[in-house]
Amino acid sequence: MTRHTDYRHSILLLLAMLLAVPAAWAQAPAKPSSAKVLQDLKKLNVLGSVLYVAAHPDDENTRLIAYLSNEKLYNTGYLSVTRGDGGQNLIGPQIREGLGIIRTQELLQARRTDGGQQFFTRANDFGFSKDPQETFTIWDKEQVLADMVYVIRKFRPDVMVTRFSPEPSGTHGHHTGSAILASEAFEAAADPKRFPEQLKHVEVWQPKRLLWNTGIWSFGSQAEFDKYVKELLTMDVGVYNPLLGKSYGEIAAESRSMHKSQGFGSTGSRGAALEYLKHTKGARAEKKLFEGINTSWSRVKGGEKVEKLIQKAIDTYNPAVPAAVVPTLIAAKKELDKLPEGYWKRVKQEELQDVIQAAMGLYLEVTADDFAAAPGQPVKLQVEAINRSAVPVTLQRISYGFASKDTTLNKQLQNNEPLQYDATATLPQSMTYSQPYWLRKPGTVGMFAVENQQEVGMPENAPAAQVTFSLQVAGQPLQVSVPVVYKRTDPVEGEVYRPFVVTPPVFVNISESVYMFASQEPKQVQVLVKSGKDNIAGNVKLQLPQGWRAEPASIPFNLKNKGAELPVAFTVYPPQGQQETTLQAVATIDGKNYTQGLNVINYSHIPAQVTFPDATAKIVKLDLQKKGQKVGYVMGAGDDIPISLQQIGYDVTQLKEEDMRLSNLQQFDAIIMGVRAYNTVDRLKFYQPTLLQYVENGGNLIVQYNTNHSLVVPDIAPYPLSLSRDRVAVEDAEVRILQPNHPVLNTPNKITQKDFEGWVQERGLYFPNKWSDDYQAILSSNDPGEPARDGGLLIAPYGKGNYIYTGYSWFRELPAGVAGAYRLFANLISLGSNAGRAGGEAKSSTNN
Repeated sequence: MTRHTDYRHSILLLLAMLLAVPAAWAQAPAKPSSAKVLQDLKKLNVLGSVLYVAAHPDDENTRLIAYLSNEKLYNTGYLSVTRGDGGQNLIGPQIREGLGIIRTQELLQARRTDGGQQFFTRANDFGFSKDPQETFTIWDKEQVLADMVYVIRKFRPDVMVTRFSPEPSGTHGHHTGSAILASEAFEAAADPKRFPEQLKHVEVWQPKRLLWNTGIWSFGSQAEFDKYVKELLTMDVGVYNPLLGKSYGEIAAESRSMHKSQGFGSTGSRGAALEYLKHTKGARAEKKLFEGINTSWSRVKGGEKVEKLIQKAIDTYNPAVPAAVVPTLIAAKKELDKLPEGYWKRVKQEELQDVIQAAMGLYLEVTADDFAAAPGQPVKLQVEAINRSAVPVTLQRISYGFASKDTTLNKQLQNNEPLQYDATATLPQSMTYSQPYWLRKPGTVGMFAVENQQEVGMPENAPAAQVTFSLQVAGQPLQVSVPVVYKRTDPVEGEVYRPFVVTPPVFVNISESVYMFASQEPKQVQVLVKSGKDNIAGNVKLQLPQGWRAEPASIPFNLKNKGAELPVAFTVYPPQGQQETTLQAVATIDGKNYTQGLNVINYSHIPAQVTFPDATAKIVKLDLQKKGQKVGYVMGAGDDIPISLQQIGYDVTQLKEEDMRLSNLQQFDAIIMGVRAYNTVDRLKFYQPTLLQYVENGGNLIVQYNTNHSLVVPDIAPYPLSLSRDRVAVEDAEVRILQPNHPVLNTPNKITQKDFEGWVQERGLYFPNKWSDDYQAILSSNDPGEPARDGGLLIAPYGKGNYIYTGYSWFRELPAGVAGAYRLFANLISLGSNAGRAGGEAKSSTNN
C-alpha cells in the first residue's frame, strides 16, 4: 500500500508578510503577576515530572495536564506522536504539512494556557488508520519508538500516562499505536542497549509507572464501569486555584479551545471532576499517582539546603513587594550551583533564574528593525533593559552569539531607569534558513526526515538569533538569553510582535500548486520573484521534463530594494497524451540557484508561520471532456476545490448570502456544497428549501461530505439519508462500479478502474450507511477485512434535477492533481437534468 503527500503552498499572498502575530519563541517578554511569581516559587520545591502520551494534537486531556502542572506543580509534558497533518481543517484551506504547522502551533498555545510542555516524534500523520498494524506499516515503528525513548530520557518523567489503551478497541490505529509505543518505550528507555547512539546526549531513564487515562466511555456502560472502578486510581482534578483565579476545568476549556482548526471550542466547568487511571506497567499506585516517588529536594544529594531557602522565600513572600525575596533566592542559587551536575539541578537552575527575573520585574528585550534578513546581511537591533526593583543589578556584557559579537557595558541598572541603545550585528553566511526543522529535507509518507538528534522531540525551531545578557544580581552572576524579535506598533492592535527569521536572498513563488491541462492549449504559469535583500539581479526560468516547453526560456530580474517584487509569466505547452509530472521555478544569482518559495500561514489565534517550500507545481496533461460551464460554490469549512475547477475551465462563483435566491441560482449548471458546509454554515437552515427547489426545477446539486453531528438542518437531502462514520482509509482500496451504465460514469468521460489510480491519503470519509430507494449507489469500496461501503456516491433524481451526495475525498484529490478524480468530478457537474434519471436502469435498493 502506498500513501501520497500533498504539500500545499497554502496562501501565497505576500502581503501577509506585513501581518504580525507573536510566535512561540518570539513572544513579548514575560510580565508575570505577583500571584504567578508565588506559584512558580512553590514549584521550585517540587521535583516530579509526568509525561502524557497520545497520537495527535487535541488528543490530550487538557484538564489533567492543567491539574498536574498547576495544582501538583509537576513538570508536565505532552508527547504527541504526530503533528496532525492528516486531519481536516475547519478554519481554512491548508492540509497536509500546512495543517501540521497550524496544529503544532495550536498545541503550543494550549500548553502556554495549561502550563504543560510539548514534544513530538518524527511520525507523519498520514491520515486515518483503522488498526495499529496498518499504522506500523507506514510509520517506521522503530524510529518512532526511538524518538519516544529519546523524549523520555531527556524529560525523565517519573510517571507516564497514555490517553489510549494498547489493546485494539476500534479506535484510530494511531491512537492504539501511540499506547503500544509508550508501553515499549517505558522499558526501552532504561535499557542502555536500546538506541545507544542517544547516550551522547542523554542518560537512560526508567519511569516509575505507566497508566492509562480511561473513563466510563471505555467500558461501554455505567454498569460495566462500576464493576472495575475500584481497580482504578481516581483523582478529583476539578479544584479551584485561587492564585490563577480559575478551576482546572476552566483552564482546560481555554486550552482545548486553542484547537480551532478541529472545531474544539469548549466551555469551562466548575466543581468536582474525576479522572480515572488504570495501571499498565511498573509499580502499582494504590491511592496516589506519585505514590512511592520522592518529589522533594532530598532526591538530589545536598539539596536540603536549597529546599529550606526556597521554603523561606515562600513563607516570607509579600506579593506587594515580590523583589524582597530575591536575596533569599540568590542564596538558594549559590547552594544550587554547588550541587553535583544532574538533571534536576539543570531544571531548577533554569526555573530559579526565571523566578528571580520575574520577582525583580527585570525586562530584557532585543528587537530587530525588520522581521527577516538573509545570511550575510547586517541587522539593526534595539536593546532594552530595565530593573524594576531595588535589587542591585549590573549589566556587564551583551553577547550576540549568532554574530560572534560582544558588547561590554558594566552599567548599573537603577530602579525603573531603562537602558536603551542601538546595535548592528551581521548574520554569518552559514546561517540556516528558518524552515521548520522537520520540513528541511524530504521525508517519507510516514516519517519526517530529521538528521540532528538534538532536534528530535522539539515542538519547533530554536530562535533564529539569540542575545545573552550577563548580569550581576545582588553580587551573583546571572545569564539571561532572549530571542531577537521584530516589534511594531499597529494602530488598532497596539504593540505587535513576530519572530525574527532568516530567509533566502530571493523567493520564487508559483501562483498555483497544480496546473491541469485539459486540452493542447497552453497555460500561463505566473511566478512572483521577491527579493530577500537589497540589490539582487539574475534570471528566473522554469525547469520542465521532456515533452513540455516554456516560453520564454528565462526572464531577467533586477530588484533594488529588499521586499521588491517582479511578477513574470511563462507560457507552458503540454505534450500529447495524459501525463503527470512536476515543474520547478529557479532563480539564478551570481551563478547560484535558488528554488525556495515563500509561504505565510496567518491566523489570529496562533503565531504567524513563515516557511520556504520548494518552488514546484504539479502539471497534468489530462484527457478530459466536460459539459456545462457555470458552477456555484457554497464554501464550508474551507477547501481548494473552486481553484481546482477553475484550472479545468469552469467559471466558478463562490456564493454569498445575497446570491442565494432561486432566480440567481438557476443560472448555474451545478451548485456544489463545500466540505462540511452543513456543519459550519448556519444559514443553510434558511437556504436549504431554495437549494432543493433549484434541484426540483432541473438543477444539479453536489453535496460533499459532512459529519453526522452538529448538522444545521435535520435533513440535508430531499429523501431519507443517514450519515455515518464509515470511511475507506486505504487510498488504493479497490473501487467497484455498481451502475456501469449510469450517465455519471459515461458522460462526457468514460470512467474506468484507471481513474481510481493515484488517489491520495484515502478514498473517502463519513459515507452514508442508510438511504432510501430513491438513491442509486454508484460505487463501492472498503478497507481490507471490512464490509462493502456503498454510500460514497449516491445520486437521486429529484423533480427535473439531480441530488448528489458524495463522501469521496475530492477536497484532497483535486488539489493534488489526481487525473481520474477530475474526470469523474467533471461528470458529476455535467450530469444535466436530461442525463440524470438513472439511464434506463431501475433504482438501486442498496441499503447498508
